[in-house]
Order: sequence, then structure tokens, then C-alpha cells
Amino acid sequence: MPRNVEIKARASDPVRLRALALDLAGGPPVVIEQDDTFFATATGRLKLRAFADGTGELIFYDRPDRTGPKTSRYALAPVADADALRAVLAAALPVRGRVRKRRELLLAGRTRIHLDRVEGLGDFLELEVVLAADAEIAAGEAEARALMDRLEVAPGDLVAGAYLDLLEGR
Repeated sequence: MPRNVEIKARASDPVRLRALALDLAGGPPVVIEQDDTFFATATGRLKLRAFADGTGELIFYDRPDRTGPKTSRYALAPVADADALRAVLAAALPVRGRVRKRRELLLAGRTRIHLDRVEGLGDFLELEVVLAADAEIAAGEAEARALMDRLEVAPGDLVAGAYLDLLEGR
């Protein structure tokens, strides 16, 4: 199962954060509208991510709910008709909730920088350091910490769980 090292943080100054992220990136951002439906599972999280063109991805992931760099294991499958799959999954599994966001995706080496505007929550940063199968987790964590420093992420801005958890806790 693929792995990455992730952090999530509130963006206290989204304009400055975007400028810093653009300086680190190897190119311009890609804007992606995402509508994530989460389904109840015994372990981890299962979400169907729908895109504006009707396609999507079914994503299972498991990671600890703590602040700072953490390892996430995930599996994903492309979906041709996200609405149809959402209906099938909702017939079989309880729906926990939905998260709608506008994401700006930037790449800095092997790290995916996400600048997210989440409906009902505000602005956030996610870093995903994509790990090769033989990569050391400690190296990914060090890379995440170095990027956090360059992006001026304060320890108090770090978020432990998923956007869905934040929406449920409002």
C-alpha cells in the first residue's frame, strides 16, 4: 500500500502562505474543485472524491489523528461516474458527511502542497511527502518539517484529524 508523510495546518495568513508556496513550487498551481463524501468504516477512512467533470477517486486511508508529520497509508481507484458510485456506497454504508473544497495543488519535489479553502471551515495547508516503497519515513518527516519551516507553519496551526472531523466538531 502506498505511503506518504502528511501534515495539515490552518492558514492564518492565506495570502502570505500562497506566496511562500509559489516560491517553493516547480510550476503554477492546478486548481481542483473537490467534493468528498466520507463513509463509516471500522478502520481508517473511506471517501469518494468527486471532481467537477463527474469523475472521481475512491480513496481509503489510515493515519493517526495527531498533529505534526504523520505517516498515511492509502489506496485509491479512479472512478468514471462519481455520482453513481456515491449512490451505491450510500446504499451499503452509512454516510459520515461531506467536505467540499477548492484546492490549489503545487509540487515541490516529491511533496504535494495543497492550499485548501474548505466550505464551512476556511483556509488550510496540507503537505503530502510522497514516499517511494523503499523510502525511510524519517526522511519524509524531516522533509515535511523543513517545508513547514519554509512555509512559516506555527505549531499552534497544526491540525490532528481530517476536515470531516473539524466539521463534525463545530
